[in-house]
Amino acid sequence: MLWYLLNLGIILVFVILFLISRQTDKRWSRLNDYLGTVKNTANSVRYGNLSTKIDEIDHPTYQTVTDSINRMVETLKDREKMIDEYQTELMRQNKLLESVINSLSDGILIINDKQVILRVTPRVSNWFGTKGQDLIGKNISEFIQISSDVPIEKAKKTEIFIKHTPTNNFVVTSIKLSLEDDKKRFVILIKDITTEKEIETLKEDFVATLTHDLKVPIVAEANIINFLLDGKFGEITEKQELALNNMKTSNEELIELVQIILETYKVKDKGIKLVKENIMLDKFLKDIINETQPIAKNSGIKINYKSKRNINIYADAMQLERVVKNLISNAISHSNTKEKIDITTGEIPGYAVISVIDYGQGIPEKELKLIFNKYYSAAKKFRKIGTGLGLYLSQQIMRAHGGEITVESEENVKTEFCVKIPTN
Repeated sequence: MLWYLLNLGIILVFVILFLISRQTDKRWSRLNDYLGTVKNTANSVRYGNLSTKIDEIDHPTYQTVTDSINRMVETLKDREKMIDEYQTELMRQNKLLESVINSLSDGILIINDKQVILRVTPRVSNWFGTKGQDLIGKNISEFIQISSDVPIEKAKKTEIFIKHTPTNNFVVTSIKLSLEDDKKRFVILIKDITTEKEIETLKEDFVATLTHDLKVPIVAEANIINFLLDGKFGEITEKQELALNNMKTSNEELIELVQIILETYKVKDKGIKLVKENIMLDKFLKDIINETQPIAKNSGIKINYKSKRNINIYADAMQLERVVKNLISNAISHSNTKEKIDITTGEIPGYAVISVIDYGQGIPEKELKLIFNKYYSAAKKFRKIGTGLGLYLSQQIMRAHGGEITVESEENVKTEFCVKIPTN
């Protein structure tokens, strides 16, 4: 009986183990199927298919994992949509920017530090006579010649010659790109200035011709006034002499204005040719002051001259006299306080210095950097006669000598012009 019960117990154990084994196999089978689904879903997401989802499963643990994976897929889908929208907007902005750049009248290209072309706009392609894609990788020197020794990457409004477009005038400006990488790149801006050059030439030719033609009748008028003052047409009264002298002064100012304009265009066309000689500065300035003192006296102003020592300089006497007279004339015109004008000389390393100081209305700070520009005239502000060419021409004369004119001014206090002349 005991043996029977023992055998029956063993049989029951095997039956239970068999049933447990079958149940375990089913669970492992379901787990393997689920893991296979997860794997397939992951692979689909990996290759960009975000429409894949894991079906719901009636198991608490599996369902939690399923929900997490499905939420992750949805999040990825939302982010992909956002990225697509960003990319679309970025492409739209790039096309707009490219359209704006391509529509500019200036040409734009990008080069590296070896002057190899990396990118160009259609306008540059037209000027270079080569398709844009064919320009990539070529050296920019194959298509342009720069008019100076300045490297193209340092050019600032420098004139260039484009071989394929020889009849046009161009200037080039380079801008270094600031990028995070270590590679050097430069944006090259090319501007066609042909029209501006033609207009400037026509304008200058017209003004030069006009001023030259004006000078003839003005000189003739001056001669007639001198004849009248000399009594060659009969005696004149004191009132007539006073009127004629005023006319003579105005006529001389007009001749000087015309002469300044003519000299300015000669400077532009031919430059300033200097005939230098040794000049003792003390006597040179005293002669000029003696000549201009009566003009200053008529305006109620006295010119004071002070020199520490007689400095010897090597300069063009006629041109330097023109500069000093122009500065004295300006000082007289703008010394509306009827005070003195001080003229002094001195030395700094390598230069002799002539200072002309007036105590008039002064020059506003914002205008100081403009007064040597062509055609700029502070005289217009105070309703005085002037072209603005006097200071421009004076500065060009001093630069031809290797010197310069500087200015310091304080409104309603004083203005000081310093002429610097090399001493060697």
